[in-house]
Amino acid sequence: MIEIEIPGFAKFHFAHLVLDVNGTIAKDGQLLDGVTELLAQLRTKLGIHLITADTHGNQEIIDRTLSLKAVRIPAQDQAKAKLNYIEGLDADKVIAIGNGANDATMLEKAGLGVFVIGPEGSAVEALLKADVVVPNICAALELLIHTKRLIATLRR
Repeated sequence: MIEIEIPGFAKFHFAHLVLDVNGTIAKDGQLLDGVTELLAQLRTKLGIHLITADTHGNQEIIDRTLSLKAVRIPAQDQAKAKLNYIEGLDADKVIAIGNGANDATMLEKAGLGVFVIGPEGSAVEALLKADVVVPNICAALELLIHTKRLIATLRR
């Protein structure tokens, strides 16, 4: 669990990290550099969840590399599937990270929504729903390891 109190914003008790895969932690179906190591550090504090439509067909390799089993969502109505998933975990205890239009509702409804400006592009709709915007996935994961960075960003 990660507990963070952000002055003038909120007090959080996070139990889960939900990650979009393609465009967020992977480019063209390949994990981005640094993701494996950073997730290994966070694994002791948070349940790590991957959500994907497996656009590139490489999810089994990603799953093996990370020692995780991604949740496959249907090609249709992905935004609703992602929202339903975080609600099933208790959305207030979820940190969600994504970059696509189908991540917008998930980012908005999660306890903390982090928008990544990813190498495959990023959707403005999702940007507008997030609490925090970062330049890449490693910066997003490092916010959760070094929580004072997150406090400095969100305090009021």
